[in-house]
Amino acid sequence: MPVPSSKTLTTRALNRALLDRQMLLRRSPASAHDTIAHLVGMQAQAPYAPYTGLWTRMTRFRQDELSGLLTDRRVVRIALMRSTVHLVTAEDCLWLRPLVQPALDRDLYPNNLYGRHRLDGLDLDAVVEAGSALMAQRPLSTGELREQLGARWPDREPAALAYVLRNLAALVQVPPRGIWGVGGQTTCTTVQTWLGRDLHPDPSPADLVLRYLAAFGPATVKDVQTWAGITRLRPVVKEIEDRLVVLRAEGGEELYDLPDAPRPDAGAPAPVRFLPEYDNLLLSHADRSRVIAQEHRKLVYTGNGMKPTFLVDGFVAGTWKIDQKRSAATLALTPFARLTAQQKAELAEEGERLLSFTAPDSQSRDIRFEQAG
Repeated sequence: MPVPSSKTLTTRALNRALLDRQMLLRRSPASAHDTIAHLVGMQAQAPYAPYTGLWTRMTRFRQDELSGLLTDRRVVRIALMRSTVHLVTAEDCLWLRPLVQPALDRDLYPNNLYGRHRLDGLDLDAVVEAGSALMAQRPLSTGELREQLGARWPDREPAALAYVLRNLAALVQVPPRGIWGVGGQTTCTTVQTWLGRDLHPDPSPADLVLRYLAAFGPATVKDVQTWAGITRLRPVVKEIEDRLVVLRAEGGEELYDLPDAPRPDAGAPAPVRFLPEYDNLLLSHADRSRVIAQEHRKLVYTGNGMKPTFLVDGFVAGTWKIDQKRSAATLALTPFARLTAQQKAELAEEGERLLSFTAPDSQSRDIRFEQAG
């Protein structure tokens, strides 16, 4: 039986608990490697987003710390939760990928170029074997994979063949992709080739739930499933509920949490923070009202992706972008509502730090507040 509790957590209390576990109430002295491990990875289809995500969470972070982790193969970029590219530690990659494979299996058959009609009758195992053998020789770009696999299966859509590899072969995006200030074409090889280790043969779904709660709880079962992109986790939670505490949300929803996890007072102060695009703070719950109001979601989530955001009093209060031209960098902030003078001053101060981090060589740095939405 779970640890009994009749406590109901308000939205603000859930907000403060989430911010605390996301290292956003106060910056953490932990290393970049340990921060990434605690967060169970960082969404990273925008290559430089994790750099800002680490900067905003850590007391001391330099770009070369993460670049070094990537080149040393201690962290990797790979499709994981929700079939999206994540930056994770090498150790977490090996057990997370098998657990979230159902999300990648499902993503293999969307109603688009890579749809089921493109793959009917195709020996998927043969495609994975052939592609893996090619990438064992050297990392390949998507274009190279399409060309070489297309030559072997000339009656198939080359893009669909490459997507089979992306979803079924556990491909790592290798440096220089994701290296600060370098960039470059995306090239991939398999986890086994890059790390010299196999994926975990029998990873524990319970570990998935416990790690999630440590970074994102308290949460409902649906929240965990939303983050992971997989279903059927309720039986897993039930199996370990004697290790959990059960709480309630204001709407009566059942929330699970680790008994000793931090749950600060709802009135705990929350400093302004800048988040990169695709930050998991905004993507890892079915009910995201603990961090962003429903009416503001359409201003952040766009058809082309997700904008960088800033937090005021713990909640998403606007979006931001940096415009760099030659030796000048301008940070433009677009709030969703009118800000107080004090809030603007705090954002400007933190914004100066952001500009110093992202554009240290700019001779001129400016902050501009756009008209409130």
